[in-house]
Amino acid sequence: MPAARHRTGSSRIPYALAVVTTSFGFVVVQLDISVVNIALTRIGAALSTNVAGLQWVVDGYALAFAALLMAGGALGDRVGARRIFSLGMAVFTLASLGCALAVNGALLVAARAAQGIGAAMLMPCSLALLSHASNGNSALRARGVSIWTAAGAAALAAGPPLGGLLVDRFGWQSIFLLNLPIGIAAIAMAMAFLDETPVKPERPPIDIAGQALAVLVPFILTAAVIEGGTSGFGAPLVLSAFAMAAGAGVAFIAVELRARHPLLPLDLFRIPAFAVANFVGLAVNMTTYGLIFLLSFYFQQVKGYSPVVAGAAFMPFLAAVVVANVAAGPAVARYGVRLPLIVGPAVAMLGFALLLSVDAATPYASLIWRLLVLTIGTGLAVPAMTTAVLEAVPPGMAGMASGVLNTIRQTSGAIGVALFGALTSFGLVAGMHMALAISAVLTGFAAGAVMIFVTRSGEAEEPA
Repeated sequence: MPAARHRTGSSRIPYALAVVTTSFGFVVVQLDISVVNIALTRIGAALSTNVAGLQWVVDGYALAFAALLMAGGALGDRVGARRIFSLGMAVFTLASLGCALAVNGALLVAARAAQGIGAAMLMPCSLALLSHASNGNSALRARGVSIWTAAGAAALAAGPPLGGLLVDRFGWQSIFLLNLPIGIAAIAMAMAFLDETPVKPERPPIDIAGQALAVLVPFILTAAVIEGGTSGFGAPLVLSAFAMAAGAGVAFIAVELRARHPLLPLDLFRIPAFAVANFVGLAVNMTTYGLIFLLSFYFQQVKGYSPVVAGAAFMPFLAAVVVANVAAGPAVARYGVRLPLIVGPAVAMLGFALLLSVDAATPYASLIWRLLVLTIGTGLAVPAMTTAVLEAVPPGMAGMASGVLNTIRQTSGAIGVALFGALTSFGLVAGMHMALAISAVLTGFAAGAVMIFVTRSGEAEEPA
């Protein structure tokens, strides 16, 4: 990373420090998505929580995070991204302490939801601050985004091995206490090393109806999927919940189309690059987060690994994800976003297809090389999709755009956990095979969508 500097007011802050500071935000968010998975078995035993309850431990965080991301990004655009980043980090840190102190499943889910609220505030603002620090230099921004995504990917991959070690040595509560020093350090660094972003001169009213529906839709949909795994997807309650989710979704679109200041400007999806990049994000998160949830149970319940060994089984992901993310940054800066957005999902599709033959007797060495193929594919796609979204919108909408992208990604991840967890009602290995087949198809569609976009945009650029 070159020692590039930018000027805001009288300050001169190295760009590398801005990248490191904003990356802390992505690290804590990603760490808490994955680190909890390895502790689920111990949490279930300690708090007498069944599989459905454990799905809510994961999804309570993810849903609150996803539902409020657009509001967090918009709030950062209105009052300053650094202010909202710091406030969100404080909420997240205090909620982490609440998780560690929870004495039953309900309190833990509530504290996890509070973590999600803090994450929704800090996550889009960290990306807006990173974009602002690049001072309009697109190549510098692409490299910064690659490091930012690599840091988050490393945290996502390091979560299981780190969580396994902490759970085995200090108990499940320790995975949440880990966030306290990280959060305190991030707030201090934000105050020292980040310049405040420019704020919009006008402050339109918040779209309360749109925000309420944005919370309601993913909550009802996830509840329906989780309950479907327990009661059956044909149960009247489950079908009613799906119908309610669909109705709320239609109402959300209607409200946003009529709102003077919508929570989600639907016109953004008329920008082809923005729409396609968000679909890639949907495919990557739904499949990856769902698979991580299943693998945590596969390693401990099917293979019989202890938390430490199960966590260590995820270790090769760390190197593969980080290398792929870092490699994607220079590639995006030099060649643009299109090639990584095609190759990444296509390689991920191959990885999911290769995993279809995995069963209870599959040796670890045979499993891990297939997982590495998958990880390389998703690692290539994430920096490209993030850069594509930032480049597709005006600079003043960076917070909103990143909020939309991450809302779609986190909602998809929560639904992936709910859906893939529900499939275990057919047996863990059989359910995993179904999940892998769904994942291969979805990532294949994502690669195909990018190819169609590239073909059509290429035709549009040809002279008449």
